[in-house]
Amino acid sequence: MNFIAWSCLLATTANAFVVTPSSFRTTSSSLSAATLEAPVRTPETPDRVATVRERFRRASEDAKQAVGCSTEDTGNEFWRTPVSKRDVTSDQPLRVVVAGGGVAGLVTAAACHAKGMQVAIFEQASQYAPYGGPIQIQSNALRALERINPKVYQEIVAAGTVTADRVSGLKIGYKKGVFLGLGEQYNKGDWLVRFDTLQPALQAGLPATVVVDRPVIQQILLQHGVPPGTVRIKSRIASYKELGPGEGLEIKLEDGTVAYADVLVGADGIWSSVRRQMHDLERGADGFAASGAAGGALNEAEARRMAKDSVLMASNANRRYSGFTCYAALTEHKASNIEEVSYQILLGKDKYFVSTDGGGERQQWFALIREEAGGVDPEPTADNPTPKLNRLLKEFNHEEPGDQNGDVWDDFAYELFKSTPEEAIKRRDLYDGAPLLTKGWTRGQVAICGDAAHPMMPNLGQGGCQATEDGYRLAEELATVKHTTEIEGALKSYYFKRIPRTTIIQILAQLGSDLLVDFDKMMTIPLVGPFFLYMTQFSMPFILRFLYTAEF
Repeated sequence: MNFIAWSCLLATTANAFVVTPSSFRTTSSSLSAATLEAPVRTPETPDRVATVRERFRRASEDAKQAVGCSTEDTGNEFWRTPVSKRDVTSDQPLRVVVAGGGVAGLVTAAACHAKGMQVAIFEQASQYAPYGGPIQIQSNALRALERINPKVYQEIVAAGTVTADRVSGLKIGYKKGVFLGLGEQYNKGDWLVRFDTLQPALQAGLPATVVVDRPVIQQILLQHGVPPGTVRIKSRIASYKELGPGEGLEIKLEDGTVAYADVLVGADGIWSSVRRQMHDLERGADGFAASGAAGGALNEAEARRMAKDSVLMASNANRRYSGFTCYAALTEHKASNIEEVSYQILLGKDKYFVSTDGGGERQQWFALIREEAGGVDPEPTADNPTPKLNRLLKEFNHEEPGDQNGDVWDDFAYELFKSTPEEAIKRRDLYDGAPLLTKGWTRGQVAICGDAAHPMMPNLGQGGCQATEDGYRLAEELATVKHTTEIEGALKSYYFKRIPRTTIIQILAQLGSDLLVDFDKMMTIPLVGPFFLYMTQFSMPFILRFLYTAEF
């Protein structure tokens, strides 16, 4: 992405995202701008720190033990009985099967259940393992959760740590000059762009963004969002067959089980098996899905295998390798700047470092390095027990002679690396995909959502948020169905209402990733660097107002 194209995009984006007060319509049950107050940061107390960490530990253990999930079939599950063409009533509700038990699947199931539908989740994992570290539930997703289930919303807000009460933005990772010294010289750690994520939310009448551990979100949704036994683990969908308009689907699992439903929703991640069949992709287009940049439920052996398999799957599934491999971890460490900064990116040449407050005096960090797909780190040995950590310390070296480019990095990355055990560091190649403008998200009585529909780079932190919006909108459209022959139309309405917004966000996330790669080159050009920073700072309020809307 060259600079001229990016500048034009920012200018166009700024104009396109200007919004009026009418854009911020809220329901009568929602919070209004008049009742919202700006959160004020207060240091976390020892009791709060202990509570956050203990809740994360318990939720992770509950997930490993499949608490809240069905581990044994009763034989009386609703999905065992074939469906028929019929009127949809309270006595004969829609039957919805959701493939995938991550955030997208759980939210979709909770939204459908709240509308009176019968719901089952088929999760492919052999155990319902905890899905990574904390995730930002941004203001737009919080509003969606509030509308789906007020109790779920209240529990998530109570469990969360507000991140909008401090500064966020971009910093230069190392001392940087410009071409021939013609312009400003940057010292490592200097702020380049600062973002205010609070005011756009308050102006839209939305609550402030919070960060919550994924296992905690999972347990809240299982406890308050869906009935007991909704999730069936070890249940990978092998194939499905539509039985006719309004007559439902026959769904076959890899263990031989047959299920029946009026609607099938693929919330099974970027390598979705539902999408593979819907879009008539090759067999190698689907596989076990990692959950987000933090690595998901894969163990180290599975992750190493997945790194190789993903290269082939991406080709078969029409997915794009982003050009980045991502190291990630959650560390129990009180960051030196925790009271002033909630989220920051240290920018460098062909790599960058991201950190965010994880709550409970913990930091979640990501180190993204540009390299070919499919790479893996050496196995730990007696001579090199910490291969991941050693690589990162070299890539972001804070002492002379610096990294392989001779750049001496800001101390903050080193601070977090040194506080992180080797076994806590996960590595994943990052993939996204082009918007599915021609293939669509639906076919007949089948739909996809979340990463299956719109995988995106994590730069905007909107992956899980857009999946949450998907679940809300999908349930809203299905709730209008009075006869099963109307299902296909309702699913198409879901797609048409969601595709414009997710397409814009996918493009922005991808351009943001490409921008960070080209940052080093841009900043060496006189006049161009300062203008680029100005345009980035100028456009961000408009982009955030677009993201933080109450209507989706």
